[in-house]
Amino acid sequence: MEKILWGENFSVGVLVLDKQHQQIVMLVNTLIEMNDTKVDSEIISDTLTKMTQYASDHFRTEEQYMLDYDYPEYPSQKKQHQEFKKKTVDFCVETMVHKVTVPAEIFTYLKSWWTNHILKEDMKYKEFFNARGLR
Repeated sequence: MEKILWGENFSVGVLVLDKQHQQIVMLVNTLIEMNDTKVDSEIISDTLTKMTQYASDHFRTEEQYMLDYDYPEYPSQKKQHQEFKKKTVDFCVETMVHKVTVPAEIFTYLKSWWTNHILKEDMKYKEFFNARGLR
């Protein structure tokens, strides 16, 4: 599986969020590089844990901006973030019970979810935040 290539097209125009997104993409790419790693690998578990923690921190930051600036699509974003967190918890549980298909499922899901979320959902707030001076 190919890694996510970060480019200007991923920039949401808010430096803090862009840096967080870059860190998340780096973690996803780290997982993608482990494509031949087994489900019981400690590396998979550790990286997935880091991803989950970092994503939660990112969502908290992003949602706070949305609340501070009264972003109209906040409820939709919050729901998507909750669904992501639930799915990653499910992956953690499946990893603990050594479900053999988990690594491939994780890589596919994370790459797809983050790429689509940043390029489609998060791009919706770029102009909104920038128009209010958030950069």
